[in-house]
Amino acid sequence: MDNNAHTFNTFWSGQVPFAASFAVQQLRLWVATNPWFTGQDHDAWFDVPRSTLDSLQSDYHQQWAELGQRLLTGQAFTFDDRRFASGNWSQPLFGSLAAFYLLNASFLLKLVDLLPINDKKPRQRLLYLVEQAIAAAAPSNFLASNPDALQRLVDTQGSSLVTGLMHLAADLQEGKMRQCDAAAFKVGVDLANTPGEVVFENELFQLLQYYPQSETQYRRPVFIVPPAINKYYILDLRPDNSMVRHLLQQGHPVFLMSWRNFDQAHAGTTWDDLVETGIIKGLQVTREISGEQRPNCVGFCIGGTLLGSALAVLAARGDKDIASVSLLTTFLDYLDTGPIDIFVDEQLVAYRERTIGGVNGPIGVFKGEDMGNTFSLLRPNDLWWNYNVDKYLKGQKPIPLDLLFWNNDSTNLPGPMYCWYLRHTYLQNDLKSGDLDCCGVKLDLRAIDAPAYILATHDDHIVPWRSAYASTDLLSGTKRFVLGASGHIAGVINPPAKEKRHYWTNDQVNQDPESWFSNAKQHPGSWWNDWFVWLADQAGERQPAVSHAGNEQYPPLEPAPGSYVKQ
Repeated sequence: MDNNAHTFNTFWSGQVPFAASFAVQQLRLWVATNPWFTGQDHDAWFDVPRSTLDSLQSDYHQQWAELGQRLLTGQAFTFDDRRFASGNWSQPLFGSLAAFYLLNASFLLKLVDLLPINDKKPRQRLLYLVEQAIAAAAPSNFLASNPDALQRLVDTQGSSLVTGLMHLAADLQEGKMRQCDAAAFKVGVDLANTPGEVVFENELFQLLQYYPQSETQYRRPVFIVPPAINKYYILDLRPDNSMVRHLLQQGHPVFLMSWRNFDQAHAGTTWDDLVETGIIKGLQVTREISGEQRPNCVGFCIGGTLLGSALAVLAARGDKDIASVSLLTTFLDYLDTGPIDIFVDEQLVAYRERTIGGVNGPIGVFKGEDMGNTFSLLRPNDLWWNYNVDKYLKGQKPIPLDLLFWNNDSTNLPGPMYCWYLRHTYLQNDLKSGDLDCCGVKLDLRAIDAPAYILATHDDHIVPWRSAYASTDLLSGTKRFVLGASGHIAGVINPPAKEKRHYWTNDQVNQDPESWFSNAKQHPGSWWNDWFVWLADQAGERQPAVSHAGNEQYPPLEPAPGSYVKQ
């Protein structure tokens, strides 16, 4: 067996699949032909010292030989990577495919890391392209090289492949890869079923008022602005993890906006429209129905950005009457936009302005499917290729999970609004400047003078937590910053009863984020517990619950969840 190993090492010593110098040349060619890098002087990016390449190549040869010897001696393969976790991948043929794939993937990532690319965005873009190529090339993604899919093909006598092709056809017709079956839940039945009424609607949104679920309620209502991306019911999923229902059980009257799914008829809607005709109008109706001038305002994700804009506009007009503002995984300062930053540049924004934004061109909508697919590809192995394998190769239905069902229930954004948002946040980061015109006034976030609860989540790849922390420098009232565990959605929707995850608190927010975190205290369970205590202090005294919805001026129009959410 030693002789066989020696023969293997000798044979492969000059014929490995990846040679460092060849890989560098391929990357150079890739960059030269990619429009992302047009107009940039990228020749110097590939000027890697020969000694560095030789060292990388030597390490690669050694690992390649060790894997080959393992294969020739019949040793079983085991993997921590969940793509190759089943026992079928321990077989020599399939195990070697996975092992050599992982070795090559590691080699390419190390090579990219060695390239002397000083500018952050080009480096991030090249790394993204390489990671996408690596993820797509995994042997698990192909029927002929996936032993689990082949085993299922045999076990089902071929029906798994037929079912997989049907799943593929359905997703192609819909224009997106579904991570949850479309029939797994029904809005208003399984999800978004907290009792309430639509008490107002206009062309942009419906306002929902929920019935109380406690004998007494706080005097001040909670007014919620959900994201305009996807549907509002991320905050009202199943009863056990509905934030709306939990607020009601705590004794808070709840009013919530449900944005419409914008189509071509409303393609001309602007950022100012969503602020004025949307949030400011919703807040006005909430005040008039509740009889309380100072509600507690809550915004989630881009809903928080829109809410911040609306409150700044009202403050410029002399209206600062709110009890508090809670911003959940929200940007006000687009200091670091995370992986999404690789897509945004002047070329992209100008293109969108010309094609859907009405700037020297037509108006249109930005398709929700496009945004959903983009977000999924930011984590290709977790949100894309695993579904490709399970649905198309194995013919399996995805696990019915309410968060993923909501994630697939995407909505369109009006072109002018979307383009304004892209330019003044992700591209120029001047929403915080105090100089932008919005609804006829200067938009100055520092004019918001109310107690603020700012939540970020530690693993958020959409709103990195340090950028959310930057909101503490922009708001003028007292601030409480809380950092939850997990990511953008699962970290927010974390009901206390499940006793999952943890969160960090530190009362001192007048310091840099690293100092805040190093001195923060970790608590077990859900951040909701902390928020409910804080919110109760802003909510006024308790009084008998009001059992009816609306008033004489704003009578109920239809039961919650309303019709806009079903568009």
